[in-house]
Amino acid sequence: MKRVTLTRFLIDEQYNRSAVPADLRLLIEVVSRAIKAISINVGKGALAGILGEHAAAAGDASVNVQGEAQKKLDVIANEILLEANEWGGHLAAMASEEMEGPHAIPHRYPKGEYLLLFDPLDGSSNIDVNVSVGTIFSVLKCPEGAEPNRQPTEKDFLQPGSKQLCAGFAVYGPSTLLVLTLGSGVHAFTLDRELGSFVLTHENIRIPEDTKEFAINMSNMRFWEPPVKRYVEEMLAGKTGPLGKDYNMRWIASMVADVFRILTRGGIFMYPRDNKDPSKPGRLRLMYEANPMAMIVEQAGGAATTGRERILDVQPTGLHQRVAVILGSKNEVDRVTGYHS
Repeated sequence: MKRVTLTRFLIDEQYNRSAVPADLRLLIEVVSRAIKAISINVGKGALAGILGEHAAAAGDASVNVQGEAQKKLDVIANEILLEANEWGGHLAAMASEEMEGPHAIPHRYPKGEYLLLFDPLDGSSNIDVNVSVGTIFSVLKCPEGAEPNRQPTEKDFLQPGSKQLCAGFAVYGPSTLLVLTLGSGVHAFTLDRELGSFVLTHENIRIPEDTKEFAINMSNMRFWEPPVKRYVEEMLAGKTGPLGKDYNMRWIASMVADVFRILTRGGIFMYPRDNKDPSKPGRLRLMYEANPMAMIVEQAGGAATTGRERILDVQPTGLHQRVAVILGSKNEVDRVTGYHS
């Protein structure tokens, strides 16, 4: 079997249908190198003393802008991505789920025209119990007409997901996987640890339109809106219910792992709107989780909505905006979205 590395993939039009701009290709390669470094740290676990919560200066557990306790690996992964991408010359700025505002490129480094957004360690609550975690990222272009020497602001990042140039995520599991779309299909690469290269192992991934698997946190059922309750109750009714088939529930509580399972064998993932906290219309971050995953799922033939609208059409109002997420096999997503209307 011919081994196609990530670098070869990015420069070969056979796989991309159109040439990837050199600066975007190099940016993706820098991100992939950062992912390798994060993978090494995740793999060391307790041996490196990097499990558990990150301590603030006062000795208490530190929290991020979301008000969530930060794990040590959250902080390490964030720093790896920032440091790897600062000096490459491809970026105008970065934004991270772990930071309140945009991260400016230091003046001593050259700047580019792209904006990088990332969730450095998705599913970090699973780190200490050795369950798969990952990294999610996407790339936008700086708005046209921006002054060359002006530092990008939050407003520059607030573009709908349909404007993303590429999106990807890594899964740090039994093997380290990198899933990537450049707007012309979805491909996955496996890290060859001996060679240190990502090798193409899943080409042109397609999500089956129908499924018998669903992923949702059932403990929140009492807080769900009626359309989601109806859909889940119909699935639980199995062959005797209106959907006429038995379903299995798979819930890893690590979005990267749940979405990769859907990419490989179909399914539907739901983190719906609920009334557990009325101030939050959803739980997942639009810019760092929902938009990148929605682009990947749509490029693989699936669908992604908030229950009310296509995720990629949502106009962001803030870097840390949260939304409801329903994504996966198209026919199932369309069904539950239809129940909302």
